[in-house]
Amino acid sequence: MSNKVRVWDLPTRLFHWALVACILASLISGYRGGDAMVWHARIGYTVLTLLLFRIVWGFVGGRWSRFASFLYSPGSVVNYLRGKAHPDHLVGHNPLGAGSVFAMLAFLLAQLATGLIGDDEIAFTGPFNKFVETSKGLAATWYHKRIGQWVILGLVVLHIVAVLYYLWKKNDNLIKPMLHGDKQLGSTAAPSRDDAASRFAALFVFGLCAGAITWLVKLGG
Repeated sequence: MSNKVRVWDLPTRLFHWALVACILASLISGYRGGDAMVWHARIGYTVLTLLLFRIVWGFVGGRWSRFASFLYSPGSVVNYLRGKAHPDHLVGHNPLGAGSVFAMLAFLLAQLATGLIGDDEIAFTGPFNKFVETSKGLAATWYHKRIGQWVILGLVVLHIVAVLYYLWKKNDNLIKPMLHGDKQLGSTAAPSRDDAASRFAALFVFGLCAGAITWLVKLGG
């Protein structure tokens, strides 16, 4: 018997696709350089707003968007790899997907932090560069260009490969639930809350996050 369960609430889905668009736009603007660096910075601030929202939403959002739903113990990860999946692994993020989410959040935050204090001595200086020593600003730029972007690109590629693997080898389409929110399950599971009230709350949280990042950037400027 198949049960349709709302797994990803609308705010989580919008966050996911907005982040995809921003990462792509960031890569294009970064490689173009020159005048495009103004947009590269704006996109970076947008990503920072999105990440701040996702962190907050990871505590107050829909059931399967909360970090508590995919913060797995080492034993749980081992069991999953051995083919002994817990029922929850088949609903939201499985242990491998959870690791990908946390890694992406961590490295994106590192990339943004180095951008905020970096100085490429050509077309861009981060708003907080004036608060750090010149050597640290240059080191941040080196990490931003030489390490951080490649790690993020690697994580993106791994994510795409994993999605295609689950689609072709396990007949598990991970894309559709991230588009319409629902997943067909072979057993019952508690759904994520995704009603007008929760969506309004998400909009309010996002507004607060946008305001906080705007204030932060102006503080550095």
